[in-house]
Amino acid sequence: MAAHSGWMEARPAVDDAALGHEALAVLEANWTGSATVPAPGLYPHQWSWDSAFVAMGLARHRPDRSRAELLSLLDGQWATGMLPHIVFHTPEAYFPGPPVWRSHDHEAAPRVPTSGLTAPPLHGLALWWIHRHTGDAGFVRRAYPALAAQHRYLATARDLGGHGLAAIVHPWESGMDDSPAWDPPLAALPEVRYGYRNVELAERHPDSDHDRYVWLALRYRNAGYRPEYLRDEHPFAVECPLFNGIWLASCQALAELAPVAGADPVPHLEQAERIRHALLERLWDGCFYARDLRAGRLIPICTVGAFGPLLDPGLPADRVAASVEVLESARFMGATGYPVPSCEIRAAQFDRTRYWRGPSWVNTNWLLRQAAAVHGLPALREQLTICTLRLVRQAGFRECFDPFDGSGRGCRDFSWSAALTLDLLADSVGS
Repeated sequence: MAAHSGWMEARPAVDDAALGHEALAVLEANWTGSATVPAPGLYPHQWSWDSAFVAMGLARHRPDRSRAELLSLLDGQWATGMLPHIVFHTPEAYFPGPPVWRSHDHEAAPRVPTSGLTAPPLHGLALWWIHRHTGDAGFVRRAYPALAAQHRYLATARDLGGHGLAAIVHPWESGMDDSPAWDPPLAALPEVRYGYRNVELAERHPDSDHDRYVWLALRYRNAGYRPEYLRDEHPFAVECPLFNGIWLASCQALAELAPVAGADPVPHLEQAERIRHALLERLWDGCFYARDLRAGRLIPICTVGAFGPLLDPGLPADRVAASVEVLESARFMGATGYPVPSCEIRAAQFDRTRYWRGPSWVNTNWLLRQAAAVHGLPALREQLTICTLRLVRQAGFRECFDPFDGSGRGCRDFSWSAALTLDLLADSVGS
């Protein structure tokens, strides 16, 4: 990998305390009393995987808030086990909001309004993280059954390909909303144009497929959120390596927590093995790619999601080495000043200015830092730590960052950027 002058520069310890105080202030300002919103204004509700990152970032600093964050999200869990990607705790306007999702029409939905989609299942890992840093066995026993139900939902309702991987049925379920990996399956959908114009979304996602996103959501809603519809009719079904790598990591987390919860670890270990085998058999082609189940082929666009399976400590050593080689090459980290671009920079779809099509994100940097720790790669872990802290020191707690010059993009005072900064700071001083 090409070395970058500057990434090994001395850490300015003198400002660590100030940065930590600023991060806590952002999270306090974004706290509604029941949950942390991702950012003021544009994202006024609770997003599922945002909350998992917030809970992990606060575990060492505000364990009470960390626990409250996860429990607040679990209030939105459906009787099916599905954890929705948005929980609407407040009446603030947002599109698409409760009138679009109509969760209240579904007998399995909770009393609080939610979306009808799910999100990357990071929550088992978040529970493990909270227990690791607090030792709170009572909280594990309280939250564990809900997360075991979430995993059963994924295994039964979302294994649309029949090989052990969970399929996302909408780009919003990936967490990487506008990733170019979704371009081919979206292009196969009908052209749709709605009369509404959401000005903020249009400005933030120019030339996106937002109308198709809404169309997909409405089709699923109108089918009663039935798993049979997803299996037989829904036109968007993709096996995502990041989603499934996170699921595998959460399976292993629940297996480790099972003795604390008085549960059997074996089902979680068996599920992890099924996911690992399917990732290698179905998504590997020199690196991990998403698979379009409707087209029956891999999507030949390498994104930061390709590195999600590195969260698996059981990933074969040759696949770890090959994945890390791609990560450190000029396709990703080797040609940018700031890790990790969300799309390989040599791809025609790469755009350093567009949401998930090029910018670097604190949360994916943090996940890859965890993967480096899992596989005993201290130099990579340190590089990701130092460079991510440098981003927030320079540009603030932004939603994402230009991978070449480090300038901030998207929202300011973004919650997971602040929360994960707290975690990076805690590790950087060895606490």
